[in-house]
Amino acid sequence: MQASSITNFFGLYAGGMRTGRPASTERTGFGERVRAAREAAGLTQQQVAERLGITQPSYALWERHAVALKPDQIANLAKILSVRVEEIVNPATPQSRRGGPVGKARRMFEEVNKLPRDRQQHVLRVVEDLLKANRPESKAA
Repeated sequence: MQASSITNFFGLYAGGMRTGRPASTERTGFGERVRAAREAAGLTQQQVAERLGITQPSYALWERHAVALKPDQIANLAKILSVRVEEIVNPATPQSRRGGPVGKARRMFEEVNKLPRDRQQHVLRVVEDLLKANRPESKAA
């Protein structure tokens, strides 16, 4: 038996369970807004850290403790999370709802957007067909 098969088995078993150990401290307001934006974007701490060019433990501190960030770090973070800087910096700023899909679906459609026009149309036809097939039937009363 290979070690990778055991790893894959346990990865499937965990399903949607959170990983890591429970935190011993409360998040700061900034950290909570950043965490919420990260989860809404469908990203892990590791993915955000890689895009920022820092380690995951360093990024985890941003979500958990009061840290002093440079303006360019905050701007880069907001860009990665697809939010305005004000949404993560200012607690009084209500988060605006953006149109369109979120998280993984949004990233997939961004990839579709990079395809040639004919391939985009093909993907959109397939998605439309899938949506039609999975819509709840409207029952006439």
